[in-house]
Amino acid sequence: MSPSRHSEGAGSRPPLLRLLIVTTLLTLSVALWYLVRQSLDGDDVQWTPPSTPCDLQAGPCRTALGDGRTLTLDLAGEGPIQALTVLPLEVRVTGVPAEAAVVTFVGHDMDMGLYRFPLEAAGDGVFHGEGQVALCTEAVMPWRAKVAVDTPRGHLGSWFDFEVTRSTP
Repeated sequence: MSPSRHSEGAGSRPPLLRLLIVTTLLTLSVALWYLVRQSLDGDDVQWTPPSTPCDLQAGPCRTALGDGRTLTLDLAGEGPIQALTVLPLEVRVTGVPAEAAVVTFVGHDMDMGLYRFPLEAAGDGVFHGEGQVALCTEAVMPWRAKVAVDTPRGHLGSWFDFEVTRSTP
């Protein structure tokens, strides 16, 4: 047997083995994506459900975080919230000093990715910034605004559900 023939046979892989290698690599990639996604999703936040239903399209929404602490989110919009429209964001925290605030938009019924918007501190528990909801696949789509704040007592947060209408050209 010549050396060139031996090296050719050892270097080629059967098609089934190549398929198994590709499938394994894809599975590992998906698992890694999931783990990274979970670590970025604020697992260390003490989430408090909204205390009352609220419509962000009608005005600011406020919820009690317990122990006299409150969290308010205002999208400062008037009328329907539309996809791809820049929204002014304001978060107010009372009852506890807050060092930072982040608003994250997530699709309520459908994974649309995470749209995270860190806000700038304006003083006295007020934070400002801008955010944007991604392009919707439906004419009207439910979204969730998750608000997390950093306090000396740890990370606190709540969420507010709202609907987004797809812009018409």
